[in-house]
Amino acid sequence: MRKNILRKTAALFTCIAAAASLTACRSGSTSADSAPTAAAETVADTAENTEEALTGANDGSQEGRVTQTKPLVVYLNDFDAVIPEMFKEATGYDVEVVSGNGAETMSRIAAEAGNPQWDVVWIDSMYDVYNLAGEGQLLTDWEPENAANLTEFSRNLVPDNKCFYPTGIHAAGVLVYRTDVFTEADAPKTFADLTDEKYSGKVGMADPGVAAPAYPLAAYFMDSLGLEGGKEYFQTMFSQGLKVFPKNPQVVQALASGEISVALLQETNAYDMKESGEPISIIWPEEGAPGSTRVAAISAATEQEEIAKAFVNFLLDADTQQKLVDMGDEGYFEPSVEGVALKPERDANARMAVADIEFGAENEADIKAWFADMSAQ
Repeated sequence: MRKNILRKTAALFTCIAAAASLTACRSGSTSADSAPTAAAETVADTAENTEEALTGANDGSQEGRVTQTKPLVVYLNDFDAVIPEMFKEATGYDVEVVSGNGAETMSRIAAEAGNPQWDVVWIDSMYDVYNLAGEGQLLTDWEPENAANLTEFSRNLVPDNKCFYPTGIHAAGVLVYRTDVFTEADAPKTFADLTDEKYSGKVGMADPGVAAPAYPLAAYFMDSLGLEGGKEYFQTMFSQGLKVFPKNPQVVQALASGEISVALLQETNAYDMKESGEPISIIWPEEGAPGSTRVAAISAATEQEEIAKAFVNFLLDADTQQKLVDMGDEGYFEPSVEGVALKPERDANARMAVADIEFGAENEADIKAWFADMSAQ
């Protein structure tokens, strides 16, 4: 396991320590800011690469192509409206998607542990998925051909046991504020600023125990500041009236209604809100926004291993990711492979930061329980 994915962000720690004193009491930041380029791959190229993946275990001839007798079952939490048709067009294989939020998907997998009904899980719950490998539920020690195209940032997120591959990362929490409540001068510029008393009762975020992107956000602070430092950071905000909503759409509703005027908000929700004309501004802190990584992993019990591998390889194709950026309902994300152009509205200098994979996986249950206790007080 790469122990140094998260190099501690000294600047963030210093800002928060200073803020805590005043209120009486991307890895530091692993950044993903390489300049994107337009995708050069085509659907035909994707189909050809997938064909090679499907026949590579045989003699490479067309006769070795895997015959599909039932759809590949993919558990996911986004892109369900577009990915089946895209994979079908590229490969000829059928996909059945089962959509749910992060908590629902992981609960379904846990309930089926003795008799898995899924072939691939593709969700932005990297730490949950990593824990499945420890339970023996994932295919490990394999590498898709298109993994060679991973960005440096994404390559560093692949576990040593190769139990999953990242297909993109989006900001679990950018700073968003209502421009009719705060001026640019008065608005928060850093995450440490949220502990300032002038934002008391005005800040909201999604629940790390329910919303898939919210746990990576919480885990980042707990890891970068140390577990106790992270708790102190959130305790300060809780003592000042931090409001926790089940998922990001409810955070959007609270911002729109004026119930809150500042939020840690997932980036797609933030950009959609701005596009709809709401009086908000989006801030990408210089230290990096905590990222939620979407990963793809294969069930160890799958009966369609070659097609499942082809699906993961397909997700790592630049043309596939470009289509997801352009067409998908969650198109605001940092692609995991080279050669993909970002949405033009997205900050070109946006930086991401993530908690160490082992830290996030080992402490997930405790951090979620701690948040639940704090929210109930």
